[in-house]
Formats: sequence, structure tokens, C-alpha cells
Amino acid sequence: MKLKLAFLFKYYCFLFIFGCVKDPDFKNPETHCNDQFIANRTFIEIKNLFDGEVLQIQQDLVIEGYIVSSDQAGNFFSTIHIQDNPINPTAGFQIEIDLRDSYLFYELGSKVYVKLKGLYFGKSKGVYKLGGVFTSFGNLSVGRLPALAVGDHLFLSCEPINNLVPKNISIPELSEDLVSTLIQLEGLEVIAEEQNLTFALPEEETIRNLADCKGGLIELLNSGYSDFQDTILPSGNGSVIAVLYRENNDYQLIIRNLNDMDMQNELCTDTEVFFTSDQIFISEIADPNNNSEARFIELYNAGNMQLKLDGWFLLRYTNENVTSGSEIDLSGIQIDSYSTLVFSPNAIEFESIYGFPPDFELGNNSPADSNGDDNLVLIDPFGTVIDIFGLVGEDGSGTNHEFEDGKAERNLNIVTGNPVFTFMEWTIYNDTGGSETLNLPQNAPEDFSPGIR
Repeated sequence: MKLKLAFLFKYYCFLFIFGCVKDPDFKNPETHCNDQFIANRTFIEIKNLFDGEVLQIQQDLVIEGYIVSSDQAGNFFSTIHIQDNPINPTAGFQIEIDLRDSYLFYELGSKVYVKLKGLYFGKSKGVYKLGGVFTSFGNLSVGRLPALAVGDHLFLSCEPINNLVPKNISIPELSEDLVSTLIQLEGLEVIAEEQNLTFALPEEETIRNLADCKGGLIELLNSGYSDFQDTILPSGNGSVIAVLYRENNDYQLIIRNLNDMDMQNELCTDTEVFFTSDQIFISEIADPNNNSEARFIELYNAGNMQLKLDGWFLLRYTNENVTSGSEIDLSGIQIDSYSTLVFSPNAIEFESIYGFPPDFELGNNSPADSNGDDNLVLIDPFGTVIDIFGLVGEDGSGTNHEFEDGKAERNLNIVTGNPVFTFMEWTIYNDTGGSETLNLPQNAPEDFSPGIR
């Protein structure tokens, strides 16, 4: 009985704090502000507490931040995003709450104090989160803070609403530090394949894709329950203001409402547009011990969208040479999402050995025809090295990047290219390579898997 009375008391206290209304339309609930708190930690200091596991904060720690998200249009659900400054933020947090219409209590631009003691803190798919907790398969995860507990941890300051100034940034400048902060990107447009689509499928979280005129790509994450779910995506080029989000290696934008998109300029697709991505990389290089005509090189796209390789080049540096002895222009080639491209020097021999044709035949002495001691480099349209195998200027014979009479396979946990050769990303077979490699010659077809990642 005492527990029930305590619960009812707390519930009515919550209604008292958040339930008073200034007008009959319930648009402006009266809330109580509190400036008795003093922030004693920065966002960065809190992030540094994370050691890889969800933890419950036990110290009397307080941070102050500014509300940058809103669930008014339904594109955010049970989350509030706060950043450390209204202008030029350096860090942000996602707060998980079981509170609907939170925009009525925590308006955009409001300064808030977050009392951290008792909250759970963790990081999921690149996003730092604060909230309650739930258990899945014995593992703790940050979950929604019950509605009645929100007022115990999230306090409005008495300061006037701040004018939030989104950080103006370009796609290449995005960093994990800015996740859950408000940013602005210029010169974006919906990719051609998604023109005339709606923002989201009904009742489904939906990803749409935006591109800039330099080939940069970024995802637009939309809720199938938002007010603008069935609105057609904008057809022009322009600016987007959004909360930066992250899903593992993919950055995403979440807009608060349609006013966050001003895309009325002309599209840049009437000019030549190039695209880049660090999710395209070399996944296998083969020099079979029993048949040099069965050599190949394989590329893999770990991204979730098809990419045109116009302007991309695959280079081969023979032995210790510092100038490329062979290069292939990949223009006109497309690589599907989560898919491979296999290049062979001899398509007829390749098919006779492996039972299917390669995607492309490059000819003898091409990057696909390495004898195991050469260095391979993948370059994007802007001259940036996206991926590399070996050390340019060093003959691979007897080193940790020799694959003579064997192969070099990219380890499955690698999902991005690397402009610096890193041996630990590879499993390398050969006949006379360095001691770190596997001195175990490989025969075709049984020891190879072209086209399979």
C-alpha cells in the first residue's frame, strides 16, 4: 500500500510540474525552471568515462547542454539530443526517454541541466547515450528512462530560449565528435535514383540518400510515422539543417521538420559528378600456385548503396618501383552495395578454372596480373588513396606483403579501405613470404573464392 501511495504521489507531482497549461490548445504547458545546479563535468569528460561497457553513473555529476532535437513533427521518437554549446558545439548526447511530445516540455534551444547520478551511459553504433537500462541476452543496453523519472534527471534552466546556430560543415569534415549536434550542409540534393520518392515508407524507418556536387554521399534518416512521411522529397539543390546521427560507419542526418531543408537551387547533376567512398576496397588478390592465368583482383563495396566508379583508378606498382607500371581506369563501372567486382587478366582461362566469368578482363601485366610481389593502390576521382596493399617502393619478396603462389585476403571485420598498408587487416598466403605470413601455397580453384566476400 505504501509503495502504491508513493507511486501516486510521484505521478501527481509529475503532472503538477508538467501539466499546467497556459491556453486551451495545450500548446504551452507551464514548466518550472531551475538554476540551482552547477555543471561539474564537460561532455568530453563524460565520454571519457566509457570503457566499452554500459555503466551506471554513481557520482554526483551534472552537465549542462542545449536541446537540438524535437519530436513535434514525429521524426524523433523517445529521444532528446543535447549539445554542449548553442554555437560551435564540440560534443552531443542522445538521451533515451519514455516521454511523448517532449517538445512541449523541452523546447528547441532550451538550456538544460542533466543530473547524471543513477543514469546509465553507453555507446551504441557510434552514438553516446544516456538513459535507463534494459537487458538483452544477458547484456546491458541503454534504454528509455521512464516518464516519471525524467523530471529527476533533466531540469530546465531559467535562461531564455537560445538561438541555435548549426555548425556549417561539409561531408568530408564530419566526425564522430559531432554526433547528436546540430549541423548544416550546403549544396546537397537527393540522388537521381530516389527523385520523386517520398521521405519514408509508411510506418517504416527509411533511409534516403543525399549527394553533394563533389561526389560526397550522406544518408537522410526518416521516420515512417513522421508528419511528412508521404511528402515527396525536394527536387532541387540546397542546404540541410539536421541532427547528425551515426549507424556504425554511416553518418546520417535527421531533420526536425521540413523547414530544415531549403533545396530550391538548380541541381548539379547537369555537370559531371564524381563520387567517393572509403567503403570500397581491395578484398582479395590472387596468384595461384598451379596456374598464373587464374590470377585476379577483387574489390568490395561495404556500403549500402550502388556507386559509380567514374574517375577511379586501380594502380599496380611492380616490385620496388615508385611509379605505377600499370593502371586501369574504372570509369563506366558500377559496384552494387555489399557486392564484389572481380577483375581477371584472362577471362577465358578464369571461367574454365572457376566455372563463371569474371566481371571484367583487364589483360596481361594489368593490376589483376600481379605475380605476388607487387603493390596495388585504389584511387578515387579526386586523387585520394582509398586503399592500398603493400608498400610502394618495396619489393614484396620475402616480406609481410608477399602473396606469390598464394593470395592476400582482406579479413572479414574490415569494412573500410585504408590508405596505409596494415598487415593485421590481411591474411596472406605465399611460398616464401615473411614469417608473419602463411607459407602455404594456394591452388585454384579450391583455395580461392572470387566474387564471395
